Amino acid sequence: MRESHKHIIPNVPRQIGEQPVEEPESSFQNVEQQASSDEVVQGTQLSVQRFEQHCTLESSSGTSGYPGRSSSSSLNFSANGSPASHPDVHSYHSCGSPVNQSCISNETDDLGHKIRELENALLGNDSDAFDAYNIIDEVGANQIYSEAENWEQMMMMIRGSDLKEVLCACAKALANNDMSTTEQLFSNLRQMVSVSGEPIQRLGAYILEGLIARLASSGSSICASLRCKEPASAELLSYMHILYEVCPYFKFGYMSANGAIAEAMKDESRVHIIDFQVAQGSQWITLIQALATRPGGPPQIRITGIDDSTSAYVRGGGLGVVGQRLSRLAESCKVPFEFHAAGIFGSEVQLEDLVIRPGEAIAVNFALMLHHIPDESVSSHNHRDRLLRLAKSLSPKVVTLVEQESNTNTVPFLPRFTETLSYFSAVFDSIDVALPREHRERINVEQHCLAREIVNIIACEGAERVERYEPLSKWRSRFIMAGFSPYPLSPL
Repeated sequence: MRESHKHIIPNVPRQIGEQPVEEPESSFQNVEQQASSDEVVQGTQLSVQRFEQHCTLESSSGTSGYPGRSSSSSLNFSANGSPASHPDVHSYHSCGSPVNQSCISNETDDLGHKIRELENALLGNDSDAFDAYNIIDEVGANQIYSEAENWEQMMMMIRGSDLKEVLCACAKALANNDMSTTEQLFSNLRQMVSVSGEPIQRLGAYILEGLIARLASSGSSICASLRCKEPASAELLSYMHILYEVCPYFKFGYMSANGAIAEAMKDESRVHIIDFQVAQGSQWITLIQALATRPGGPPQIRITGIDDSTSAYVRGGGLGVVGQRLSRLAESCKVPFEFHAAGIFGSEVQLEDLVIRPGEAIAVNFALMLHHIPDESVSSHNHRDRLLRLAKSLSPKVVTLVEQESNTNTVPFLPRFTETLSYFSAVFDSIDVALPREHRERINVEQHCLAREIVNIIACEGAERVERYEPLSKWRSRFIMAGFSPYPLSPL
């Protein structure tokens, strides 16, 4: 049997409307998918007169906050260049500042003269004090102006209701450990997001949950809580089916993988498909039906389905349920069929778990699972690359990979946040087009099938962050290092 080593990588799209990247010699294809710490000046109100402008910094003591709130600091500029007046301003005309009027009665000139002499002896003459005050004033005023300008830009953004910009500003504040700005933006975002609103409002609700969980270092707890609130298995399975039907990326990925396998196996009489995450086995329904109509008769098909026990809840049973379902389908299509169940975590698979038989043409399928496998950034064992080398050792006819086209694996938090916002914006937009907003199951689909991934990417770090997407270029490098070469997709 002539062996060729090739793999197909359909990738879920980054943005709706983007075209696949065409590469003549390759099959790789895109499938689409205030101030830091809120410095508060307490107990003092400076009123400064300068030729350029007049400004006042007002503060209420005891709490830190933001302009526009009763408990916050505020910076106010009046239109005519004079200090804004506030009832709670505490102006100081201290002896340390220039004295332009006498505090003593004219009837006691001698005493006043002696007091002024004492002031000059202790504090220097008036011109020295004025020069020093001017220097302090210029530095302080520039800092105040810069902070006011930044705050005004942020408030204009919020007033403009650009939810994406506000979400990004909140993530940036959190990344910079600017807790006061983060908390204020949390408060604003709660008024802007909604699980029943526009696509960006619905996505924003889950992103906000992730940001709050990150601040509280409770990302893993939130994800566990979302898992505990999962509906009955039959309901969850129906939600996943709805997502598969309405969101084009997943269906296109599975169908492209099946097409590549059918093309590679068109002349084979014995086919062994190794699926590293078989789930409900739904991907193979259309392939079995297609091979049943192959000219010259269908091949003998054996599927090794790998999956761990955590997926049994969704299936409503173990891998035996998948085998029975596919066996009944194959029988109805008159296709010789055998199912081998490997109930094991994908990262733990070894060669002996796959039961390789001589004379079989092997296809290996990695559909939306390798990004869950720890790589060198998480574990010294690097099971992600180990599985690729294991697949190569089988001398397969074809290897297919379906993955999200996004970069959330090793990048720092802020660019990871931006990638997540960009990728899931496309997903939520496509759901909004295909599923009416008033559809009673739409919220359930987004909450139970997407929310946990979003929260995990944003809130978790280290081994707790299991949603680790990689872009096409990185997958290409991994496969080439494992000994594979790209193979073009069929024109179909």
